[in-house]
Amino acid sequence: MTSQGVSPPARLAGHAVGPGRPWPMGASLTGDGVNFAVFSANAERIELCLFSSDGRKELCRLPIIERDGDIWHIHVGGLTPGTVYGFRAYGPYAPEQGHRFNPNKLLLDPYARALEGRLKWSDALMGYKIGSPRGDLSFDTRDSAFAVPKAVVTDPSFSWGNDQPPRTPRIDTVIYEAHVKSMTQLHPGVEKGLRGSYLGLCCDPVIDHLLKLGVTAIELLPVQGFIDDRFLVARGLRNHWGYNTLAFFAPEPRYMSKGALWEFQTMVRRFHSAGIEVILDVVYNHSCEGDEWGPTLSFRGLDNASYYRLAMGGRYYVNDTGTGNTLNLTHPMVLRMVMDSLRYWVEVGHVDGFRFDLATVLGREAHGFDPNGGFFDAIRQDPVLSRVKLIAEPWDIGPGGYQLGAYPHPFQEWNDRFRDGVRRFWKGDAGMTRDLAARILGSAERFDHSGRAATSSINYVTSHDGFTLEDLVSYTVKRNFANGEDNRDGQNENHSDNLGVEGPTQDPAVLAARALRKRNLLATLMLSQGVPMILAGDEIGHSQGGNNNAYAQDNETSWIDWSKANRDLQAFVERLTALRRSLPVLRQRRFLHARLRAADGLPDVIWRRADGTVPQSEEWHDPAFRCLCVELRMQAEGGDPSPDAIFAVFNTGSSAALHLPETAPGWELLLDTTRPDLVPTGKASDMTHVPAHSVLLFRSLAGTSKGGKP
Repeated sequence: MTSQGVSPPARLAGHAVGPGRPWPMGASLTGDGVNFAVFSANAERIELCLFSSDGRKELCRLPIIERDGDIWHIHVGGLTPGTVYGFRAYGPYAPEQGHRFNPNKLLLDPYARALEGRLKWSDALMGYKIGSPRGDLSFDTRDSAFAVPKAVVTDPSFSWGNDQPPRTPRIDTVIYEAHVKSMTQLHPGVEKGLRGSYLGLCCDPVIDHLLKLGVTAIELLPVQGFIDDRFLVARGLRNHWGYNTLAFFAPEPRYMSKGALWEFQTMVRRFHSAGIEVILDVVYNHSCEGDEWGPTLSFRGLDNASYYRLAMGGRYYVNDTGTGNTLNLTHPMVLRMVMDSLRYWVEVGHVDGFRFDLATVLGREAHGFDPNGGFFDAIRQDPVLSRVKLIAEPWDIGPGGYQLGAYPHPFQEWNDRFRDGVRRFWKGDAGMTRDLAARILGSAERFDHSGRAATSSINYVTSHDGFTLEDLVSYTVKRNFANGEDNRDGQNENHSDNLGVEGPTQDPAVLAARALRKRNLLATLMLSQGVPMILAGDEIGHSQGGNNNAYAQDNETSWIDWSKANRDLQAFVERLTALRRSLPVLRQRRFLHARLRAADGLPDVIWRRADGTVPQSEEWHDPAFRCLCVELRMQAEGGDPSPDAIFAVFNTGSSAALHLPETAPGWELLLDTTRPDLVPTGKASDMTHVPAHSVLLFRSLAGTSKGGKP
């Protein structure tokens, strides 16, 4: 292909073209134009392509002459914010050696701060010729510019005013996992023109709802620029969740009403003004380009051998993510891109933390997963990133992929052991009482090492990935047929229970049983050590009709229907979070190990049976042991002399006689899940029985604790 345009230092329609500089990466305003810097270690030539403001017409191609190491750079004078551009890279097309350069394919800048246009699926996006007997070894000469989103030069300045990050301590954090569109598309309090957008998410009715719930942080499913998979588009579906990233620096345009960065920044500022942190779910384990049969959109065309982990000489991709490719974070420039992206969202977007999708990928070195690997070292020493909340999804499908508890401080981790253990306990599976005890105390067997805190465990019963809470008590079998994969996708073992009827029912007894089960699950979540996470919609009974993998359902399946909100359940969640806030014993940083407190000579943890006795070793393994009681005080090591204690009862069996501990002058009943409207009286409880299938919570009355043997 013949290069169009002019070469530096000639002029481009009155714009001087010069060598520029190798930093910062991407497109940056200089005062008299724009500097462009892009990485490629294996390209032989790179061109900067400038487009009309709507991205439809390619105006010129400028050869990037200057190269500083592996960073190619150029400065174009007179360019302003709004300039639309892309790259073309020349080099060997040798897939067997890991190289897939094809200058016919327009490439998005990996550092693009904004996107112009949507991806249009076309065979022209492929570097190879579809249908060729040589497969991906063939070479396609069609120009892809018409089908590729372009990068846009942006001015990130924003009037933040007195915006300050809430910096909520981890012990006080309550996370609410939400999707921008699902949260707002059917919300009657959100203006119709703002539904499904960042600005709609931060409107007063949504924020008021979160504040009433006691939420301190909203964790958003991916909002970095992503695309819809071709196979989904062919089925008339979309990638609703967004785990298919194209642009790690650009807010996803489908959640914008004006297409401007300030919309995202406004959302964060409004959440901060309400004291709510913003955590982003980020996907740095793979890109949207898929395997060798995928499109050439950005990384593959700029330097396939550097950006991706390759196998079998370079033709094929390591697929530890299950999505076709795996980003190569052991390469310094790929790691730099991830670090630059994270800092960008903190410094320019003011976000308060990140949840890392399939985080084991990020820590996998040549010898396997390494908690002291390059990614962890880089992020822990970084003066910007080391101070925000860092949450890992601690698994992937690669070798040694399950790493729950293996992450270094200050990482927190999604705790699927909590999810499954709590579900199984309340489902009635035998032998789960001992496991429940570990989950209540923050899963110390996993996290209590290397100076880590009990808040390392992100406790959850449901998340976007799996059944909603309503479906967890309404279905025993997933119903994912709408996804177009013959119900093969999604988890098969959900530890769910329909309580007698599969799916919707009007049976009062079944509905009452389901309501009680939901309250028990939520109460267990809020009474456990660690950081609780609630799935958006669970508090009002949102159902996905049994779909436990609604990633492609950008419709009423995923959209929360606020008109059907269960206000009684919402009030119960509000009460639980208020109880958690009022009781420091439930929010402890240190792990509890039944050590004696200097203040009163009592252990900080005392396990009991309903009759008041301390269970012996063999009883912990008794499948008939279904009523677990625990007495908690402030940790012995903390030096907190507070005499306050709580006594919690988790009963998945039948009604049983109850003997309240004598280690306090009396106990006040604060919570009984069989009586959700219970109002504490401030007086000593006279309860003598534990109701069947219930959670009870008592608080010690004021007075001197009774020391001695428990």
